[in-house]
Amino acid sequence: MSSSTNRYADASDIVANNWLERRMPPGWRPYSRLARLDRPIGTWLLLFPCWWSIALAQSAGNQPPDLWLYLLFALGAMLMRAAGCTVNDILDRHYDGRVARTSTRPLPSGQITLRQAIVFLLALLAGGLAILLALTPAALLLGVASLLLVFPYPLMKRITYWPQLWLGLTFNWGALMGWAAVENALAWPPVLLYIAGIFWTLGYDTIYAHQDKEDDALIGLKSSALKLGERTRPWLIVFYALCIAFMGAAGIMAEIAWPYYLGLAAVAVHFTWQVTTVDIHGPRNCLARFRSNRFVGWLLLAGLVLAGLAG
Repeated sequence: MSSSTNRYADASDIVANNWLERRMPPGWRPYSRLARLDRPIGTWLLLFPCWWSIALAQSAGNQPPDLWLYLLFALGAMLMRAAGCTVNDILDRHYDGRVARTSTRPLPSGQITLRQAIVFLLALLAGGLAILLALTPAALLLGVASLLLVFPYPLMKRITYWPQLWLGLTFNWGALMGWAAVENALAWPPVLLYIAGIFWTLGYDTIYAHQDKEDDALIGLKSSALKLGERTRPWLIVFYALCIAFMGAAGIMAEIAWPYYLGLAAVAVHFTWQVTTVDIHGPRNCLARFRSNRFVGWLLLAGLVLAGLAG
């Protein structure tokens, strides 16, 4: 194996020989990698805004937690994250082969064909539609509308230094859908929560993008990491401060109980840790800070659920 090939293997974002792949037939493994089942953090980041919004609506309405609704959104997030990754890899297959971290993904490495990837995508979308049909009409319409954000996302890194903003618009759409699945309508609290999520994504995905900035610059792709460069840390402070502010405003508008603000304070502490310890020149450090955002999801969700119980 050449030193170049070794470099690609060492830098790959695929988790080799993970527990899930060891338990599935070999023919399924490329699809598991295409869906990023070995890296569930993306599913969590897509799911938490949905769960937050469900909990916010139920806490505001003094309703008990609806575990079936939480389960439906969990399955939907898994399917739609897989669909989004598949769209991304289809459109980026020629670029991915030139980036060390992505060169061993199923499409650029030839593990599956373009036609197979498209059939897989259609199956995922069909599964997502089946889940949408089990929700309220308002949530169904919002779910269909989300495709207008999902499909263009992979193109954003070619035309703007702010693809992270488009990802924020896309990944936090569940903040609108969760409330709509409970109330069959929208209101200001989920809109404010949606805006908060956009700033959250701007923060964590800028950190994530610092892993690829050298390769991105060489092949002409753009990102907020390249745009901000050494100014990243102060901008992270801005993004995360606005996230906290809009999360707080969502709670105030929903008139939910005080435990929510304990969760929000814990999130602020975690953001402070991210900003003060991130090393934008250390890929492993950036990946760890990015993955740590699952704690943000759990902390805020805990505050919301406790607020519902206290209310």
